[in-house]
Amino acid sequence: MSKFMSAAVFAALAVPMALAAATPTSAEERICRSSLGKVTVDNLKVPSKATCKLDGTRVKGSIVVETGATLVAARVVVIGNVQAEGAKAVTVRRASRVGGSVQVKQGGAAMVESSTVDGSIQLEQNKGAMKVVGNTVGADVQAFQNTGGVTVEANVVDGNLQCKENAPAPVGGGNTVQGNKEDQCRKL
Repeated sequence: MSKFMSAAVFAALAVPMALAAATPTSAEERICRSSLGKVTVDNLKVPSKATCKLDGTRVKGSIVVETGATLVAARVVVIGNVQAEGAKAVTVRRASRVGGSVQVKQGGAAMVESSTVDGSIQLEQNKGAMKVVGNTVGADVQAFQNTGGVTVEANVVDGNLQCKENAPAPVGGGNTVQGNKEDQCRKL
């Protein structure tokens, strides 16, 4: 009887333990310091002062670009957001798709070009050149307090196009905006 009980107890414990091992408890984060091609990752982080080049990469979560880091992404699919604070440069281009938003704050340069962003594009307090050209944006395009120049041109924006306190004032045009064109961007 004790052998039967031991086997039953072992079997009862083995199944949940096997399931726990097979079920991830959280999404993994991939660190990128060089280049990634056509691979799929959960989340991606570009660590401080590193450079990451993506070409055809699929990210099931978000991309985080840390202080002084550079991201160059072409033909990527990101289910979540592209988030950068204090980054040296962020580029999302060439038929990329971002399911969330592209947020670049207090950094250097940024370019979002010929891509689809289902959420918003937010550029705040950056010192380098900002370019938002030829995109389809599901929500708003916002450029606030940037000092390296802002170009907003030939975008289709489902929400609002909002620009405030940029020096110099943004340039561009040919944007189709479903919501409002506001402040410095009202003529773009």
